[in-house]
Amino acid sequence: MSQMNMAQPAAEQALHSLTLNTWFDYKEGSFTSAQTIPDKTVGLFSIAFAGDFELKHVTSIIDFLKTHALKVTAVCQYQPDLGLAPALCFYSPEAEQKINPLALRDFANTLDFQLVQVTTPPNLYEPGLLVMDMDSTAITIECIDEIARLADVYDDVASVTALAMAGKLDFSESLNQRVAKLAGIEQSLIEDLKNTLPLMPGIKALCQILKQHNWYLAIASGGFVPFAERVQQLINLDEVHANVLEFANDKLTGKVSGAIVDAQQKAVVLETLQQKLGLANTQTVAIGDGANDLLMMEKAGLGVAVHGKPKVVEQAQAAICQGSLLQLLYMLAIPLNK
Repeated sequence: MSQMNMAQPAAEQALHSLTLNTWFDYKEGSFTSAQTIPDKTVGLFSIAFAGDFELKHVTSIIDFLKTHALKVTAVCQYQPDLGLAPALCFYSPEAEQKINPLALRDFANTLDFQLVQVTTPPNLYEPGLLVMDMDSTAITIECIDEIARLADVYDDVASVTALAMAGKLDFSESLNQRVAKLAGIEQSLIEDLKNTLPLMPGIKALCQILKQHNWYLAIASGGFVPFAERVQQLINLDEVHANVLEFANDKLTGKVSGAIVDAQQKAVVLETLQQKLGLANTQTVAIGDGANDLLMMEKAGLGVAVHGKPKVVEQAQAAICQGSLLQLLYMLAIPLNK
């Protein structure tokens, strides 16, 4: 049985000794090849990613988890995709509760990586569901703010957007306030904006990989249908749910038609699709950046804040605080299959 001791000389402590996709039992500073794979339905998985890891990072993370009453019994180094650097997963079988995500973020920032914790992680290799927000999630902009630039009311609209995303203003109320300021904008300008949408880095590659593994992909957005449909074309989504802008004489009227896609409706979209697809809740994932995504993320088996506001990071189950959305794969492809 192979063994690696943390007290060995530095020249013998290369992290590549932790063979990719192989679990190692951890006890008192040493690693031995594990005879069993952790049970995904029990305990807590702490995932460190987006870092240039050395063994000193392993010990720092284990010590950090220990200070929060989390005992690590196994470690695995894995690489879900060639477009991603290897990550480290630490298994704590008797964990009672997660560490506050903001505390995880603050600790990880000191060592220049990211750290999340998940329970009962989804399995990339089985059919699943991903429901995503659009603005500042699937794309890098807030479409309503960009429309506001065209009407020279950007500052007014963006300030209301910020309050809504931070959870300081009712979303439906804020949407009506903002759309009212857009009255008179030519429909042709909306089309121009639609055709230049900047995708969030990593989202297209993520969706391609998920589709290869029979995942169902949808947008549930407080944004607008023309933009959601364009994103659907760009990244091959199965369906989109968004708000309908009202036009008259090829200009915006300043009103929204039909029911507003707010936090509650986003959650309904996720639950409806889960039932339609006959999926276990553990195979459902929701991602978003704003307060109006929290209910949808709470209903999902895994809710992930992406580049989110502090309130969203703190309340989400996990958070990608910087970098490519392809990093979501770290949470979906932990080597737990026998």
